[in-house]
Parts: sequence; C-alpha cells; structure tokens
Amino acid sequence: MRVAILDDYQNAAMQMADWSALPRDARVETLHDHLSDESALAQRLRDYDVVIGMRERTPMPRSLLQRLPNLKLLITTGMGNASFDIDAATELGIVVSGTSSGGGPGTAELTWGLILALARSIPAEDRAVRQGKWQTSVGLGIAGKTLGVIGFGRIGSQVAKVGVAFGMQVLTWSQNMTPQRAQTVGATAASKDDLLSGSDFVTLHVNLNARSRGLLTARDLARMKPTAYLINTSRGPLVDEQALIDALRTKHIAGAGLDVFNVEPLPQDHPLRHMENTVLTPHLGYVTEEGYRGMYSNAVENIQTYLKGQPVRVINPAVLERPNRRGIP
Repeated sequence: MRVAILDDYQNAAMQMADWSALPRDARVETLHDHLSDESALAQRLRDYDVVIGMRERTPMPRSLLQRLPNLKLLITTGMGNASFDIDAATELGIVVSGTSSGGGPGTAELTWGLILALARSIPAEDRAVRQGKWQTSVGLGIAGKTLGVIGFGRIGSQVAKVGVAFGMQVLTWSQNMTPQRAQTVGATAASKDDLLSGSDFVTLHVNLNARSRGLLTARDLARMKPTAYLINTSRGPLVDEQALIDALRTKHIAGAGLDVFNVEPLPQDHPLRHMENTVLTPHLGYVTEEGYRGMYSNAVENIQTYLKGQPVRVINPAVLERPNRRGIP
C-alpha cells in the first residue's frame, strides 16, 4: 500500500503522527513541493492507494481523480474541502474521509499577530535594526481604536473578545448578526457600510462560498478610512484582489495584513510581494504544532479503520454502498 502526503512544506508530517502504526508493508511518502500542473500531478500520484491533502493546498477536481486509477482513499485535513470534488470521488468509488480541523485559536492568534505587526511596523523595524538603523517609525496604539469584525463564527468571536480586552470598540457584521449575539462578547452589531467606514482595522472571518465570494468590492474598500488596515486570514477570494492592490498602491487604505490569496502559493511576480504597506504570511492560520498533530494522527486512524472495513469520518458515506467502490488490496 502506497500513501502520499501532499504539500508537506515544512517537512513536518512524519514527526506529527505515529505512522508506524500502519501495516508494515505500508509505504508512506511525503511530497514537499507543490505541483500546479494537473498532468504532472496525475503522473506523480497515479500509483498511490491513499492520498492525504493538507486543507485546500492541492485541488482534487474530477479531471484529476479520473486519472488516478489506484486511488481508493482520499483524506482531507478538516471535515470539508471546497477544492475536492466529493461527488466525482463518490461516482468513481473513492472513499473521502476527513480529520479534525486543527481548530483551536490558531487563526485568531495569527490575526492579532498581523494587526499588531501593522500597527507597530514590526517587520519593517526588524529589518531596520538588522540594517543598523534605529526607530524608523512611529507606532499606532490600538486601545481606543475601532475594530471591525466581518463574520462572527468561532474565529470571529475569538478575535472580537481580544479586541475588547485591548480596550477597543468592536463592531461586528455578518449576514445573520443580531445585537444580542454581538453583545455576548462586548461587541456592537453594525451594518456592513458603517463597519467599513468607522473601523481602524477591518478583519475578515467568513467561509468562502458562492454567496461570500467577492464580499469586499472596490466600492467597499472605498468606504474605508485612508488610515485603516484590512486583515484577511480567511480566504483570498473574499476580497476583490485587484481592487485591494489598487487601494494599497494609491494609499486609499493604510495597509493590509494578508495570510490568504487568490492563488497559493503566491506567484513570485505577484504585486503584493513588492508593497511596503503589507504584512504577508503564507496561509499560516491553521499551521500550529497542535493542529498538525491532531490532523495527521486522525489521518493515520482513517487509514487503519479503512483497512479494517470500518472507515471513520467519511465525508461521502454514499460511496460505501456503491458496487464500484475501490478496495485496498
């Protein structure tokens, strides 16, 4: 049995779970580089029985799954993956299973890292000190400022609580927001327009779907104050990327802290890489040791239970009844 672990950027996967718990003849291989070309990816993966994807780093569309004749078990970290064609996997007889989401406060913590890095120019000052300079900027205090939180699920509410603890006024908006929900963390419900025009920091915590794609348009960005910052640790396509680039270039907004992008990894020639009023991280919100250990340990368990004929955390249970279901030899 051959198992491929995709996009192990940090060469960390083998240390995050007990892979020796799999059968002795199991061959587990980690793939560190990211392949965007589908033909090259199909050639690389064609002999594997099990493929483990880390979140949405590598999409698994129908066209790719059809070119993987040996694939029997497809695992995504997390219990959902917008870039995996679950219907196609079901039709092809491939079991798709998930893992823990890696949850915890990791994304909320990174959000605050980006906010503080922007407010106090931490990356720029770090570079300046290494170049022999001293105190090149005047920081922005956040106590008394207004934090706008778009999206008020688990992560959004965590971020809002910290804002209140820092002494900020916290405004929040979502399509299902009520004043009562906002008040549970000391925030104030606001309209989307009022939040954008009144906030010093605007942070996004919304799932990407057909309704939320392009949630922030050029018009929305134009409502923000020229001294305001945008933070996105959710998904790149929530924001009109070209409109954001234009707003940053013209200094219509003061800057942005971005952990997510339309195309990932971010292309080498992408304009965001060359803007001084941005702080960029490579989709690290969920990337913590605690999260990785939970996700990869679940992946080992998924393989074990699949081999016993009792797969757990199955995302497409209908496949278990299909006569064409593929089986591990």
